[in-house]
Amino acid sequence: IKGGVQCRQRLVDIRPFTDGEGIGRCHLVFDPQVVRTQWQPRRPFQGWRYLVPADTPTDLGGADAGEELPLNLRRELSELGLL
Repeated sequence: IKGGVQCRQRLVDIRPFTDGEGIGRCHLVFDPQVVRTQWQPRRPFQGWRYLVPADTPTDLGGADAGEELPLNLRRELSELGLL
């Protein structure tokens, strides 16, 4: 989202189907729960499976973790190493 990882959502199912033109495709089914994470600058990528566990952003746990701060302030504080 806008040049950074800000959340994660679990993929629960992949449902293959054939569209009206006969092309094989897949419906991706996601868990409805979206978990907000600490903002981390990243270019677009295809999934957390490509991240080394040490590089994954931590989940936000509540107001004391900066959850209620505006994104630009969270981003700036994160870049300064304060979040």
